[in-house]
Amino acid sequence: MPELLPDSWFTRDLPVLRAVARLVDSPEHGGAPYLGQVVPASGLPRAEVVAAVRGLVDTGYVAALTNVAGDVVRVTGISGEARRLTGLWPTPQSEWERLGEQLEARASNAPTDVERDRWRALADAAAAVGEHDGALLMSALIGGYVPRAH
Repeated sequence: MPELLPDSWFTRDLPVLRAVARLVDSPEHGGAPYLGQVVPASGLPRAEVVAAVRGLVDTGYVAALTNVAGDVVRVTGISGEARRLTGLWPTPQSEWERLGEQLEARASNAPTDVERDRWRALADAAAAVGEHDGALLMSALIGGYVPRAH
């Protein structure tokens, strides 16, 4: 069995993607940061950032402008999946977690016993639904559609 290569997603590519997402989402860079701006924002050496950006372009997470030699000059955009991976856009799982947190907070801070019991019942029901089905529900809410049972 061939030896696997060392992980580059968590150590290099994801930190660079997060830096790119912050810069693309920031109005001060006009949504298209130069590679020279991504390097300090990522905290990684330039060679690592170049390798990461190439991989992110190849997989469609980012779009980039290149020079004649094919070197990335600036990042011109990021995909919807990149926005979800970096937290700019919600995921069904993150929204389900947020809903659970809100229900717990409302149950804890309700001004009356009746309201507290209602929020607690809703929080308990959400917990009983579980993460998997809860994420499916959030997917429907985020996407604006309700999946049909087959």
